[in-house]
Amino acid sequence: MPVHIDIDELVDRARDGQQRAIARLISLVEDAHPQLREVAKALTPYTGNAQIVGLTGPPGVGKSTSTSVLLSALRKEGKRVGVLAIDPSSPFSGGALLGDRIRMTEHATDSGVFIRSMATRGHLGGLAWATPQAVRVLDAAGFDVVLIETVGVGQSEVDVVKLADTTVVLLAPGMGDGIQAAKAGVLEIADVFVVNKADRHGADTTVHDLKQMISFGRKEIRGKSWRQPIVRTVASRGEGVVDVVRALDEHRAWLDENGELARRRVKRAVSEVEAIALHRLRSELGHLRGGEELTALAQRVVDRDLDPYSAADTLVTDLTR
Repeated sequence: MPVHIDIDELVDRARDGQQRAIARLISLVEDAHPQLREVAKALTPYTGNAQIVGLTGPPGVGKSTSTSVLLSALRKEGKRVGVLAIDPSSPFSGGALLGDRIRMTEHATDSGVFIRSMATRGHLGGLAWATPQAVRVLDAAGFDVVLIETVGVGQSEVDVVKLADTTVVLLAPGMGDGIQAAKAGVLEIADVFVVNKADRHGADTTVHDLKQMISFGRKEIRGKSWRQPIVRTVASRGEGVVDVVRALDEHRAWLDENGELARRRVKRAVSEVEAIALHRLRSELGHLRGGEELTALAQRVVDRDLDPYSAADTLVTDLTR
């Protein structure tokens, strides 16, 4: 039986900036600790202040390096920054392969920075399943900005938009699949485009292609449009990072002015509540009469004695009794 934890005391220590307390809270989230409900309840009153920024894009565009230099730029402005670096899972331990945290070792001793690698554990969409609650931990702990760096994503893996106030999509010249990804979904979620490795041949072509696509996909809120800026960077040299910070500030101001920030956060809460409810329902389905009822209904469908909709109606009726 797990040892009972004083959650209120742990949250107080996290809000005082104690790194070990923050790490402990995130571990409780990742492990789906029996006191997870208590953790969420204790954190909620302190949330809603951090700027949540998602960084995503195809593999190889330099997300980790870009995250690191952006972190440095934000720290120069005096902002406390939390980073959730979503890594692929180890095939042996199931834990995160800590490539991103290794690249950010220069920030390891900075008390105004917290970096956590999180394993996807097979979860699709570029994020770990526990990412939403981990964001809640960092928000409640008083970080001004939370950066979420996804794993390398493809055309449909755009879950970060459900969490971020501002989504930054990184692309690089010479990566044809990067532009294809932008056409097939990533373009639609981007608030800011960053063309990294802009010193390489083909950067002008990449920027030109993006401008053409943006002209067909301008976002409008109550008649006021946000035209996604395209920022050129060379993250390995820190070039262009000031322009990225400026773009983030401008987008945050636009969100506030048009009420879009509040709408995005409501949608985020809808997704979170829905996910928790569905998880609970799946759990109850598995426990319904020891899981035997679902199997029995499925057998009746296979035997053509019952159609699947009627079987589902029966299951739902039993769940709500």
